[in-house]
Amino acid sequence: MEVRLLAPQERFEADLISTIAFHMRMEDPEKAREDSLAATVEDWGAFDADGRVAARIINNAFESWLDGNPIRIGGIGAVSTLPEYRGSGAVRELFAQILPCAYRNGEVVSTLYPFNHAFYRKFGYETVCQRNVYDFPPDALRDYRFTGKAVQWKPGDSVEPYIQLYQRFARGYNLIIRRTEERFVKKHFKGQYYKDRKFAYMLYQDGAPAAYLIFQDVRSEPQAILKAEDVAWAGPEGFRALLGFLARFSADYGRIELPLPQGLELLSVIHSPDAYTIGKKTDQNYMIRVINAQKLLAAMRKPAGARFVIRVADDLIPENDGVWAVDGTEVRRTEEAPDLSADVRALGQMAVGAASLAEAAFREDVTIHHLTPALESVFVRKPIFVADHY
Repeated sequence: MEVRLLAPQERFEADLISTIAFHMRMEDPEKAREDSLAATVEDWGAFDADGRVAARIINNAFESWLDGNPIRIGGIGAVSTLPEYRGSGAVRELFAQILPCAYRNGEVVSTLYPFNHAFYRKFGYETVCQRNVYDFPPDALRDYRFTGKAVQWKPGDSVEPYIQLYQRFARGYNLIIRRTEERFVKKHFKGQYYKDRKFAYMLYQDGAPAAYLIFQDVRSEPQAILKAEDVAWAGPEGFRALLGFLARFSADYGRIELPLPQGLELLSVIHSPDAYTIGKKTDQNYMIRVINAQKLLAAMRKPAGARFVIRVADDLIPENDGVWAVDGTEVRRTEEAPDLSADVRALGQMAVGAASLAEAAFREDVTIHHLTPALESVFVRKPIFVADHY
């Protein structure tokens, strides 16, 4: 199959493939055609011998945080194949072109939401816990009080306080997306609160933003559910302000669904009258792939003087495969014997903090040749929070 970037006039045909694959409806084909012509996203297609689009993949461009440093990431989406071409290797051909191109374009990691984890492991992706979602009755927070001022956002109000708080909050969590103002408004401030039952509140303590909560009112029997969509806070005091505000909804909702970062265990940091009422679901529907090991290793936080040598195995991006000497932010190829060998799948988990070195040692694709203090201090669990879908 021929694999290449789609021309603007070919995108609508590709959109139809995704509509079929994801069981969607296209309410206004003419508008969809116009939108496809105006789109600027990186959109790839695999073509059969007759020039028909058989499969497509979109690679969205983002920046995310890694240990407080911004890195370029690609967000894989719309992976879809027409039924008559499934099993033909079309998606494999697409990834064989997209991944090396992503390396040349400066991406550090690639991410996606998998329909099947094993399918994407074939292309070097590995599972990451993106967040935990806690489920509890508002009464579980009855010992918390919010004494500040809560201001509801309404259409026409400025979103600047939300953007500023999010930007400060996001630097503390790996893989969280650096949102542009356009993305913030488009994804989180859309709809009419009195019609769509979506609400946003900024919480102030002593006149300063302490936290915000954006939630959906979900109708359910016997009581509605408060489903938090987006949250951010300024330090521990801001987090407790958020809990205190949520406690106010005991008369309105039977349950609250609250997403929190991996690394912030709710039951470890709060005092609840009855911990048995608090449930937890780990979201494992996120995967990452290392695109540029050299840049990734350079961006990671390391103690002063930490030095190690790592062998990285990657069978799809030749530039990514090799032995690297890591000395602070300097990372170079070397012929030295490695202290650690890891497949690109395992390296992704370890680098972002989804698995510690001790945990990774249980993987078949990780070998610790020399257990050094540098390795133990670099490859540790870290807070991860993925709050955006693409």
